[in-house]
Amino acid sequence: MTTQAAFDETVDVLVVGSGAGAMVAGLYAALSGAQVLLVEKSPYYGGTSATSGGGLWIPCNHLMADVGIDDNAGDAARYMLALTGEDVARENVESYIANGARMLRWLTDHSHVRFQAMQYYADYYQHLDGAKPGGRSIDPLPYNAQVLGKDFHDMQEPHRQVRVMGLMGYSNTEGAILLSKSPGWFKLILRLAAQYFLDLPWRLYSRRSRRLTMGNALIGRLRRSLLDWKVPIWLSSPAGTLISDAGGKVVGATVQRGGRTLRVGARFGVILASGGFEFSQELRERHLPSPTHRSWSAANPYNTGDMLRAAQKVGAATALTDEAWWGPTIHVAGEDRARMLFTERSMPGAIVVNKAGQRFFNESVAYTTAVQAMYQPGNLPAFLIFDARYRREYPFGPLLPGGMHLDWLQPAGIRRNLLKKADTLSGLAALLGIDGGGVLAAVERFNGFARSGKDLDYQRGENPYDLLYGDRRVSPNPCLAPLTEPPYYGIEIYPGDIGTKGGLLTNAHGQVLDTQGRPIAGLYATGNCSASVTGRYYPGAGATLGPAMTFGFLAAEHACSNGRRPS
Repeated sequence: MTTQAAFDETVDVLVVGSGAGAMVAGLYAALSGAQVLLVEKSPYYGGTSATSGGGLWIPCNHLMADVGIDDNAGDAARYMLALTGEDVARENVESYIANGARMLRWLTDHSHVRFQAMQYYADYYQHLDGAKPGGRSIDPLPYNAQVLGKDFHDMQEPHRQVRVMGLMGYSNTEGAILLSKSPGWFKLILRLAAQYFLDLPWRLYSRRSRRLTMGNALIGRLRRSLLDWKVPIWLSSPAGTLISDAGGKVVGATVQRGGRTLRVGARFGVILASGGFEFSQELRERHLPSPTHRSWSAANPYNTGDMLRAAQKVGAATALTDEAWWGPTIHVAGEDRARMLFTERSMPGAIVVNKAGQRFFNESVAYTTAVQAMYQPGNLPAFLIFDARYRREYPFGPLLPGGMHLDWLQPAGIRRNLLKKADTLSGLAALLGIDGGGVLAAVERFNGFARSGKDLDYQRGENPYDLLYGDRRVSPNPCLAPLTEPPYYGIEIYPGDIGTKGGLLTNAHGQVLDTQGRPIAGLYATGNCSASVTGRYYPGAGATLGPAMTFGFLAAEHACSNGRRPS
């Protein structure tokens, strides 16, 4: 039997990972009086959460009242259960609905974390009973990195795609204004630029912005809260194997630190919040649909499924390992991860076609739904094409709108090679290797829809989510504009992801279950190393972090409560 003397270090709660779910678990445990340690594989804290949009999807949250939207557990349950079906235990769904709002209230009362409800960020499946036109998705308020002191240097930087010119961050709320060119968008750009360039003398020291937004704002606020309670994070310290006692209870883990293998004991429990397996090509090929490649992922390159394997070795069950938080992606030369096409395919004047040149889905749908369509037979490879008007008006990947005349800020190789370009649609089809006749027919039909404002094939632009990234200046349908102005541009897009969403099977408290459906004592999991409570779908913006933080909260609550009970 393992004893405390067998350990190099012993704490009450050991958390593996340093993303939002991990930090919430650590914070709750610390405020409960537990001794806590977070261990992180990467040299930087924050994980995929730091590079994400930072939003949470929380039904019935208290901020919805601020934007005049009502919610209730019944509506939330009908909506979620319609999506999850038989893939997720009903008690897990009900636990999330009941405790997500409680977790958010607790964070608001006990940490620096602050959010605002996004009034117009609609749930992704508006046709389902219980869907809301906004409010369930909440946006972290910007944060000043100065309050982190030297710890700011150890935070994972934002993904390049959420920084204007790779420099200036913006919140989700600000991003919706900029991308849809809503009234005041140009003044917003000027204000963001002024804030960035006038941050002196910091600007002379670093290009990195100290105005933290999106995932960096959330992680910055959580890290400050952990610092207040003196909760340590060991960086560059990957966990290895889980340690069990003679009765099968998980009582610690091995951790690589400073060239040594340490045995770290956990009196109350080990909480795994270590991310998915998206950057393990082996696990992708074993579990995900084919074709698949790790270079198509926009998530954290350190996520290779280490703790998924470790937990399976102590008998853990898994579920939904064939699923991911899907989204179409592109790869930009020189970058360490892909870029997700959150908005580019939604703006009016862009369409997606297969090799036959045919459209096959509504380009403005939620990103998970887009990849599910791409994986249907005959739709890969897939290509996004648009014309000169689109190129002039909207950003694409690292390229700013051509009308801003700022392409010179990008390396020449990206300017020349990112997009294929031709004076005719037939010429573009030849460059991309797709059927020219099919493209001509598809564009002609689409152009007719754009002029009438009705997409008779896929109903693009007919629900609140579609309209989120439309252009309000375009009529009669903000999501539809004809492709008529040469030159024409195109690029192959991939069935990518922002992380896998299948993994360790857990119960309503975040306890990991064994292959017989029984909780493994002392072992918990949350976030992308666990099977998602949302099943095979993506209810709304923030449905990755909302459950990760909620079940991190519940796992810590359960571990601390049970850890103090007399044995």
